[in-house]
Amino acid sequence: MSARQQLLDAAQERVLIFDGAFGTQIQERKLSEADYAGSLVLPADQKGNNDILALTRPDVIADITRAYLDAGSDVVSTNTFSANRISQADYKAESLVADINIASGKIARALADEYAAKDGKPRFVAGAIGPTNKTLSLSPDVEDPGFREIDFDELVAVYKEQAAALVEGGVDFILIETVFDTLNAKAGIMAVKQLERDLGREVPLMISMTLTDLSGRNLSGHTVEAFWYAVRHAKPVTIGLNCSFGAEQLRPHVKVLSQIADTLLMIYPNAGLPNELGEYDELPDTTAGLVKDWADHGQVNILGGCCGSSPAHIAAIAAAVAKSEPRVIPHPEPAMKLAGLEAFVAA
Repeated sequence: MSARQQLLDAAQERVLIFDGAFGTQIQERKLSEADYAGSLVLPADQKGNNDILALTRPDVIADITRAYLDAGSDVVSTNTFSANRISQADYKAESLVADINIASGKIARALADEYAAKDGKPRFVAGAIGPTNKTLSLSPDVEDPGFREIDFDELVAVYKEQAAALVEGGVDFILIETVFDTLNAKAGIMAVKQLERDLGREVPLMISMTLTDLSGRNLSGHTVEAFWYAVRHAKPVTIGLNCSFGAEQLRPHVKVLSQIADTLLMIYPNAGLPNELGEYDELPDTTAGLVKDWADHGQVNILGGCCGSSPAHIAAIAAAVAKSEPRVIPHPEPAMKLAGLEAFVAA
């Protein structure tokens, strides 16, 4: 049975659990430059390059992943949010992109299989692909609105390199997450479709949007509805929202997406809003209580955490929704559904 079908089957039985943040968990370990660089010889300081730890301190990434599985995660992600050629250029580590993604995929795959073997419940691995620090829709130069730092084909190639390595590492899905620019997401979709043609098989997609204001738009200006209509042709196994704000601020947007998306809904908010020091104070039981409300109203299929979340948050969420009924996927009437900055449904 395909990973897509296995996930769909599991999601019919209960609300599934995703994992939480890697960045804050890594920060808590107060690693040194020597931890990050290991035996690698690179021309730049590696401290802060969390993705490279899959090569230099795989034990750290494995420990965090194991903690999320112990907390109840059914789906774990790879620690590869910035493991692409654009982001790794900041650390002069572009040549290691494939190695990082393969290694991270293997860490998550081995642990997912280990836990599945223990109790017979399937565990899934999502290969995480972040948005990079480039945007296709907007100019970084206020004096030249038409200027772009990168073009569509180049970004497709960047995403394809990472996706191919993640698949080689053993992931079940490619998760295009924290989408602030819808055109960037389309480049990611194109990359995975090209990879599917190369491999001769499906590589299921998960797609997750991030909102940049309380009106419910991403940085490129798309509403939640417009974003879904812009990417639904890719037939992702999950669509959802992550990062953005805390669960309280995401509430109305989760409701909207739940009503229109004819696929699984995966939501993983931040642990509240950051304080004046940029830290997240929301306690696990608070987060769990907020997301339980979505589950109780049949609005979600998979729940997890983003920035500031920890294994304790994931364990609290898992306990809170253990008896909740999963969302039933809607089947809207067929119609021509288009997207500018806002959604348009033709009569």
